[in-house]
Amino acid sequence: MDILEAETTSAPSEAPSAPPFRLDGKVVLVTGCGSIGPGWGNGKAISVLFARQGAQVYGVDLNAEAASETARIVTEENGTMTVGTCDVTHGNETAALVEACLARYGRVDVLVNNVGRSEPGDPVSMNEEIWDAQMDVNLKSAYLTCKAVLPVMEKQGGGSIINVSSVAGLRYIGKPQVAYAASKAGLMQMTRTTAVLYASKGIRLNCVVPGLMHTPLVARLADKYAGGQYEAFVATRNQQVPMGRMGNAWDVAHAALFLAADESRYVTGTELLVDGGLTSATR
Repeated sequence: MDILEAETTSAPSEAPSAPPFRLDGKVVLVTGCGSIGPGWGNGKAISVLFARQGAQVYGVDLNAEAASETARIVTEENGTMTVGTCDVTHGNETAALVEACLARYGRVDVLVNNVGRSEPGDPVSMNEEIWDAQMDVNLKSAYLTCKAVLPVMEKQGGGSIINVSSVAGLRYIGKPQVAYAASKAGLMQMTRTTAVLYASKGIRLNCVVPGLMHTPLVARLADKYAGGQYEAFVATRNQQVPMGRMGNAWDVAHAALFLAADESRYVTGTELLVDGGLTSATR
């Protein structure tokens, strides 16, 4: 695993009057911490926001350049972040990732599973390899990170795991993405079940469930689902949302922050929708 480091020291605050949603003293492991293309993807915003709130962030991405860009921003803001490359669909790499985080920071307090892949197709038109690849990225990756991190959190006496799912796992939202929808639904049920199994151990598991978000990924989705008609694709997505606009990566990041922070200590096994009312409108 290739590692790049960027850090400064920050003093944790334990004062009862400290501002809410601080993560001082916490180590956060984020998968998919980079953003492909200019702008803010979910993992990039989560990593930067959590560092701003005092966390020591260990981020990985398949794209080393994208991960390094996130670390550069954190460094310029005097935060603490270590980044590397990892394919979290492989068990050996994922186990090594967690060991590397432990070697660097000594613990894992928060795990954010943020990798994802969406490809068009129904069971007839989609080939088996595409189906398997989406299941691996969207669901198996979270299983592998949880498999490696849960024993660490249990030994520590607690922790928070945040899985980034999608409204596609709850409702049909107009795109033929059967594997993506199935895998994201599976991710939510895996989260609920594991949350119950580990609640007595002080470990919380929850999902952030984004709706239609305006991130750099939208350009790639326009190519896959709208023949490259980016402006029309954006307009359609905005019109689908009751609020009249897509959200952005910071909306997802702030929801994740709530679930990471101690203020959500009594919240587990649930989904936090970040969708501008989309799923309520399509029930």
